[in-house]
Amino acid sequence: MFSRLREDISSIIERDPAARNAWEVLTCYPGLHAVVLHRVANKCWVLGLKWLGRFISQLARWFTGIEIHPGATIGRRVFIDHGFGVVIGETAEIGDDCTIYQGVTLGGTSLNKGAKRHPTLGRGVIIGAGAQVLGGFTVGDGAKVGSNAVVVKEVPAGTTAVGNPARIIERNTVSAEPDQAAARLFAAYGVMPNGDDPLSKALHGLINQVAAQEQQLQVMLAALQGAGIGCRRLEEAGQFDAAQLNRLVD
Repeated sequence: MFSRLREDISSIIERDPAARNAWEVLTCYPGLHAVVLHRVANKCWVLGLKWLGRFISQLARWFTGIEIHPGATIGRRVFIDHGFGVVIGETAEIGDDCTIYQGVTLGGTSLNKGAKRHPTLGRGVIIGAGAQVLGGFTVGDGAKVGSNAVVVKEVPAGTTAVGNPARIIERNTVSAEPDQAAARLFAAYGVMPNGDDPLSKALHGLINQVAAQEQQLQVMLAALQGAGIGCRRLEEAGQFDAAQLNRLVD
């Protein structure tokens, strides 16, 4: 028990620059308190002491603001940062070295009591603040879920999911630079460098394409007028401003 506790404290210090020492983490981090109490509640649950397990989890919720069902499975070195408003359902499974921020829900969408209703997180998964991961699917090893994303289907290993409903950004590739590679091992709140929303990228591409076509039409009109061919201009519904539209999409 104490070796697991020391392991938890060390992992928190590694991932949170605000953590100054082990005593501060032990006494002031509700995420750690919630995980430790969950281990007791889960032990009771496994032994068939269902009510006692639920009662301990309720006490943990009152003291920490984090609700973890005693039937949930939580691995080693799991860090619930800040944690207030986190809800983890009964059949949820959380792998080793995962990081979960405040306001996250690992919820179920099925009413079938005997089914796997809640998500499974692989090793090293990061779930950003306010994200909702809903359903009995898997979020693969090393995947990241951006803040406020709503995930309702499987997230492949090593990818990042953003948006509502969540869309998958390309697989994270590790840079050859050592400092950049180290930075990619952990991304606070699931935010990746240059991790633009794929929908935003698509809209930017369409806007730029329309702007290029309008410029080509202007050149063609000027050439026709230079050749003495008159072209009646249609009434413009409004001036097309590609830069303004790109700012709105950002």
